[in-house]
Amino acid sequence: MPSSLRVLYAAGPGNVIGTYQHWSQQKDDPSQVSVTYSGQFFEVCRELNANAYVISSCRDKRTLQDGAFILEHRPIPFRKATGLLYHAGQIWYGLRLAITAVRFRADVAVVADGTTHWFMLSLLPRLGVQVIPSLHCVLWRKFLPMRKLEKTALRWGKRLFQRDCRAILAISDDIAEQVAMLTHRQHRTISIFTPVYRREQFALLKPPDEARSPFRVLFAGRIEPEKGVFDLLDIAKQTRSLSPNIVFDLCGDGSALDALRQAAAAAGLADSFICHGHCDQSAMRRRYEASHAVIVPTRTDFVEGFNKVVVEGVLAGRPVVTSAACPALSAVREAVVEVPPNDIAAYAEALVTLMGDRAFYRQKQQACLKLQDRFYDPKRGWAARLKTLLLTCKSQNYGASALQPEYRET
Repeated sequence: MPSSLRVLYAAGPGNVIGTYQHWSQQKDDPSQVSVTYSGQFFEVCRELNANAYVISSCRDKRTLQDGAFILEHRPIPFRKATGLLYHAGQIWYGLRLAITAVRFRADVAVVADGTTHWFMLSLLPRLGVQVIPSLHCVLWRKFLPMRKLEKTALRWGKRLFQRDCRAILAISDDIAEQVAMLTHRQHRTISIFTPVYRREQFALLKPPDEARSPFRVLFAGRIEPEKGVFDLLDIAKQTRSLSPNIVFDLCGDGSALDALRQAAAAAGLADSFICHGHCDQSAMRRRYEASHAVIVPTRTDFVEGFNKVVVEGVLAGRPVVTSAACPALSAVREAVVEVPPNDIAAYAEALVTLMGDRAFYRQKQQACLKLQDRFYDPKRGWAARLKTLLLTCKSQNYGASALQPEYRET
């Protein structure tokens, strides 16, 4: 009988130690609206009696060891650099990850995108470690050509998805389709998951204020140019000329927060374009409750993942305005007002239509209600998909398997 499974999890940039401390007290991380992936991972390890080494690229460098878990915040060097220096940091981080996996005697490594270049993970099977890539972002920008080094790194990484990984976890059809394109549809099993939420988070949310005075539009996310926040300010300027009764609430922190506040004040919009900064779970609940619609104006120059704010708008019963630059669109299209990417005028017109056309608004709101259940179902979530894959690894004594045909689990 095989010994206890040993799993290395490279979790991305989140505060996994903080999440673990909440999880160990049987609580969700209050800094997030959805159930965190690291929290789901801890639960899977508990159910499988697995030992785990969890690495985050969180800048708050520290470690914690508790029972079967080792947790480390290990920042990625040169993460904000460009060109060769950035790629050197990715390669160095991948080498360190491989060394940690060997020292930990890991049977399986679950690696989130953004950790290292994908081609670096092809080292692990040669060291006796199975790999499960966890894809939360598209592999390349959908609407822009790839840079030369990006194209080279992906071409080298193709082998991982074709034959060197155990299986692939992906959060959207857009991402799965890019894997298929990259590998000419010769890839390992793709298991598609959805973000998972607690029903009680949204169950008692009050419906939108019928008076619509004002009509409040919510943006939630990082305050960065590539997330479309300055486009959002331009949208606010246009809606002001079309209707003075629309107010924008922005929740989130980021490098552009101060500049955005100053630009809003300079445009005379300080009273209708309000940057609230970081909002915890309870504050976000209040913001969703006060809102009438949600906007996700991600730009085409950003490598976007499944933007969970789109789902949260649907769960809150608020229609969402976004574009195809956001891969989450395909999962909730009926509840979304879709506009062309980067089109300021189209975003403004969509908001004015939602505010003024009550029948259209109710149609989108009813679509929200029909789509909600799937995001409350843990059987569709990351943990359920991961647990199935880890059980397969365990039952086969962690050995390599033959190339799997294309398969999508939704």
